[in-house]
Amino acid sequence: MASNDRLKALTPALKTCHTGPGYRTPLDAMKYGPRETIVYLPCIQPPHMKKVKPDYLATVDIDPQSHTFCKVIHRLMMPYLEDELHHSGWNACSSCHDDASKSRNRLVLPALNSDRIYIIDVGTNPREPRFHKIIEPVDVHKKSGLGAPHTAHCLASGEVMISCIGDADGNNSKSGFILLDGQDFSLKDNWEKSHITIGYDYWYQPRHNVMISTEWGAPRAWRNGFKPEEYAAGLYGHSLNVWDWTTHKKIQTIDLGDEGAIPLEVRFLHNPDATEGYVGCALSSAVFRFYKTQKGDWAAEKVIQVPPKKVEGWALPDMPGLITDILLSLDDRYLYFSNWLHGDMRQYDITDRRNPKLVGQVFIGGSIQSDGPVKVTKDVERTTQPDPVYINGKRLEGAPQMLQMSLDGKRIYVTNSLFTAWDQQFYPEMCKKGGWMLQIDVDTEKGGLTLNDKFLVDFGDEPFGPVLGHEIRYPGGDCTSDIWL
Repeated sequence: MASNDRLKALTPALKTCHTGPGYRTPLDAMKYGPRETIVYLPCIQPPHMKKVKPDYLATVDIDPQSHTFCKVIHRLMMPYLEDELHHSGWNACSSCHDDASKSRNRLVLPALNSDRIYIIDVGTNPREPRFHKIIEPVDVHKKSGLGAPHTAHCLASGEVMISCIGDADGNNSKSGFILLDGQDFSLKDNWEKSHITIGYDYWYQPRHNVMISTEWGAPRAWRNGFKPEEYAAGLYGHSLNVWDWTTHKKIQTIDLGDEGAIPLEVRFLHNPDATEGYVGCALSSAVFRFYKTQKGDWAAEKVIQVPPKKVEGWALPDMPGLITDILLSLDDRYLYFSNWLHGDMRQYDITDRRNPKLVGQVFIGGSIQSDGPVKVTKDVERTTQPDPVYINGKRLEGAPQMLQMSLDGKRIYVTNSLFTAWDQQFYPEMCKKGGWMLQIDVDTEKGGLTLNDKFLVDFGDEPFGPVLGHEIRYPGGDCTSDIWL
C-alpha cells in the first residue's frame, strides 16, 4: 500500500486517538462516537411520597439488541429523603480529552431541595453505579453561602463547577458557583468574584474568555409551585449575565425584559470558535440568540417566538408554551426545544443563525389534548387540538421536558418531569401514574421528528414508584455536558 493510501486508511483511527475522556472536536464525537447503550437519570419521588421514599439514580438499558431493552437495570437509592435530584454533570469531559490523568468516571449529582451533592462512581461498574462521596448541605452552606445547586460542568483545570440558584436560606439575595476539586471532590472557594442574586444554568467558551449564565428564580418561590404574581414581584429573572472567564467577574448584564422571562437552558454553539449561542426563555416561550458584537461586548435578539394559546378551563386565559429545555446538535445545524405546557417538541434548522426555520415537530401529551378539560379558543398555529398519545396501551401523561440527543444526532431521548412541585400543579395525573422516557427519531437530512412507538421506559411500573424521571446522561458524554476548548 502506498504511503498516502496508508495514511488515508489510518485517518479515522488517528482522529479518534486520544489519551483522556471525550473527543478532540464536536464533529469527531458526532462521527466516531459509539451508539449509546445505557443511560443514567435521576428518578424523583412525587410530592405525596417524598417523606416516605427516597429518590434514586436509575441505570436504563437502551440497547435494542439487549434482552433488558427499555428496562431499569439498576437503582442507586439515596440515603436521605426529600433530596429532589435534578441535573448532573461529569468530573471530566472533552475539555481535557488529551489529559491521560483524567477519566470520565464520576457523576456529580446535586440535590435541588436538600442542597446535598452526591459524587457517584460510574467507572468501577458502569451498569451498577455506587456512592463515592457525599457532600452534606451544612458543608455547602458554610463554605459557599449558596443553595439549590443545579448545573455541573467539568473544567479543563480539573475542577468541577456547580451553579447555584439561590442562597443557603432559599432566597435570591445571593447566587453563584461552587468549585469542587476534581480529584478528592472537596469544596473549594466560590468561583465568582462578582455579586448576582439569581442563578440557574451556564456555559463557558474559553477561546473568547467568556461565560454566560441564566436566571430562574428565588428557591422559596419555585419550590412551592408557580404563581404569576411572584414573577411580577421580581422573584424570577429575565437577564443573561456575562462573565470574564479569567477574572471570574461579571462584566455585563443583558436584560431580556418580559420577552425573555425566566431564561433557563443556555447553549453556546459547540464549535469553540463560535461567538454566539441560544437561550430558551420559559415563561415568555421565546428563544434568544446571544452574540458578540463588533465592539466586543455581548447582545441578544429574539429569533423564535411560540405564540400563546387562548384557552378556557385552565388557570389563565392565555397558555404559554413554556420552553423548558433546549439543545443543539453537535454539528450546530439543528436546535431542539420542548414546550412543556403545549406538549410539543420542535426542531429548527439554524444554519441561518438569525433566522431559525421550523423543520420538525411532534406532540406528546400536554395540557391541550383533545380529550382533556382545556378548550383552545384561538390558536394561530393549529386548527385542531392534538389527540392523546398511547404506547403499548399506556396513555402518556405530562409532556416533553428534558431532552438528550445521541452523538450522531439521530435519536433524542425525552423525559417529562420539570420539578415535582410544578409537576403536581400542572400534571397531577403524571404524579399519580409516574413519568416516562421516550425516543424520538430524527431526520438529520431534511428535518423531521417521529415518535418511536417501540420505545417506552415506564417509571410508573417501578418497584419504588411511581417516580418521575429527569435529566439523562450517557457514560461516554453527550451534547449538553461536553465543552471544547
